Amino acid sequence: MNIHEYQAKEILTGFGVKIAEGGLAYSVEEAVQRAREIDGDTWVVKAQIHSGARGKAGGIKVCKSHTEVEKAAEALLGNKLVTHQTGPNGKMCTRLYIEAGSKIAKELYLSFLIDRSTERVIMIGSAQGGMEIETLAKTDPDAIQKIYIEPAVGLQDFQARKMAFALNLDTSVLNNAVKTIKGCYRALRDLDANTVEINPLVITENNELIALDAKMDFDENALFRRHKIAELRDKSQVDSREVAAAESGLSYVGLDGDIGCMINGAGLAMATMDMIKLAGGEPANFLDVGGGASAERTEKAFRLVLADKGVKAMLVNIFAGINRCDWIAEGVVHAVKNIDMTVPLVVRLSGTNVEEGRRIIAESGLPIITADTLADAAEKVVQARNEMAA
Repeated sequence: MNIHEYQAKEILTGFGVKIAEGGLAYSVEEAVQRAREIDGDTWVVKAQIHSGARGKAGGIKVCKSHTEVEKAAEALLGNKLVTHQTGPNGKMCTRLYIEAGSKIAKELYLSFLIDRSTERVIMIGSAQGGMEIETLAKTDPDAIQKIYIEPAVGLQDFQARKMAFALNLDTSVLNNAVKTIKGCYRALRDLDANTVEINPLVITENNELIALDAKMDFDENALFRRHKIAELRDKSQVDSREVAAAESGLSYVGLDGDIGCMINGAGLAMATMDMIKLAGGEPANFLDVGGGASAERTEKAFRLVLADKGVKAMLVNIFAGINRCDWIAEGVVHAVKNIDMTVPLVVRLSGTNVEEGRRIIAESGLPIITADTLADAAEKVVQARNEMAA
């Protein structure tokens, strides 16, 4: 789960990380008022969307007067920002963060990530901040310092000092840097975060260490014990289909294709999408209905898939283990009867009570295309999709 910059900064300040003075605004009037409340003659108006590269997309504007703040707020609020991370549809900006301008002497990079390949937390830093770390990793990998942290032991003081020295910091800010580094690690550890990233972490002309930007994302599987973090979710920044799926207890990820999928089991779902692509099609979604696919749950899954108006065909692929094929078949028949299906439907069942499941579908009288194997199902749904498109 992602959160906004201002939310991440509010969290990190509780762990000792220093930030510039700022305030949140939902309207142009509030944006100007926030600027009036902040001392200085320079303000930065930042669009709050779940995406990086906002500056390149015009989502961060430096203003020298309240009039410029007003114009920047008018240009951003209620409009979509398109970055290389949002895709062509972009994301709607509904709130702004107004921040005091900082006189920057040096920009740094600092982040903490969960490295699942080593089962460690990895701390990454660079004395060259303010740019895409992925680009720097390719062009100058020696400029990036990586330190692995053993979860059972935690971040040690010598590791924090090693990173501070790697950032080429003056001794006068070394203690503050160690405090910031340790605070970021505690935030990651204590709140079940997957990522804590500060880019840029800056040294000001007054020799202060400030987090000018902050990004955090969290493990959704741990939100049940992090109620205050769960409340930070901004549903306007998430695919509405994914929000509806989560509320129904379904695992859904929207994709760019036009073949809707309803499958049980993440592994089978991945294999099914691969087979669809191998057959020349493009999946419209990843949808795992899980082990308890009742008639009601199946209907919810159907409605979720078909809510995507770009879907031209639908594939149901179920391997029944805990489930039974006759239960799934009854759910499919129930859903098709209750939903105005305007696209072809291919169903492939396998596993427990498969013969009974196939009988239920065959005797339903509904125009459902059946398949015996995954490859057969993929071929038939792609063919149905092509006929529908034609």
